[in-house]
Amino acid sequence: MNDKTKQQIMQNRELLKGYGSWDVGEEATDEEQKLPYLPPLKGKMVKNSIPLPLYFEDIVNEKNIFELLQERKSRRTFSEKAVTQKQLSFLLWATQGVRRFAGKQRQVTFRNVASAGSRHPFETYLFLNHVEGMPKGLYHYLPAGHELECVEQRADYEEELSQALCDQKFAAAAPVVFIWSAIPYRTEWRYGMKAAKYILMDAGHVCENLYLACEAAGCGTCAIGAYDQESLDELLGFGPGPSAETNYECALYVAAVGRQKKEETKE
Repeated sequence: MNDKTKQQIMQNRELLKGYGSWDVGEEATDEEQKLPYLPPLKGKMVKNSIPLPLYFEDIVNEKNIFELLQERKSRRTFSEKAVTQKQLSFLLWATQGVRRFAGKQRQVTFRNVASAGSRHPFETYLFLNHVEGMPKGLYHYLPAGHELECVEQRADYEEELSQALCDQKFAAAAPVVFIWSAIPYRTEWRYGMKAAKYILMDAGHVCENLYLACEAAGCGTCAIGAYDQESLDELLGFGPGPSAETNYECALYVAAVGRQKKEETKE
């Protein structure tokens, strides 16, 4: 291992520790300095939105938590059947659904997934390929009203998405591709230099909820961390920088989703 690689590995390990301690003398966070914060939700990107069903108990199976944990696994092949809107609605609700709002001057969301300081730094984008009653294209989830908005109706995204996902063709061709972006300043505002560590921890919370929700709804998923950052950000319409801006947004985590094959279910 050369010295340059060794130094980079050491820097990466410091990230795991949160870059330092809580010692007195550390620069005050923006929250402590009473600087403006970012709202916990991104606004609408297009004029129209699609309401999602909020009743989905009938599509959730009766497996107990032990069974869900025991059967949870990464699935890379899916049924040819389309994902239903109820299934998609449940998966979105389970991963980023808002339970309630709190705070008047500085609004906070309480959701179905854990997040450091309830900062919830993520936005959810989806490439829909095979969902009942929904055209192919790029969508954005609006948690406040439990809605989807179609950012771009497009049937030919698979090749570009496959390239962005390091040629993982199974993922690009999946009925649904979840992409979580991070808006880091939501967490940085409170936690400063330690925010990066917490954002990465939060990503694990979100994706594990997706795994368990998929098992409960007869779907399967496979989390993906191998992607080309620049290509994926460009495909989602994110600017290349500057990364110091408070509204900076970048792709962070991906998951392919589809219905489980019949032989894998008890149907």
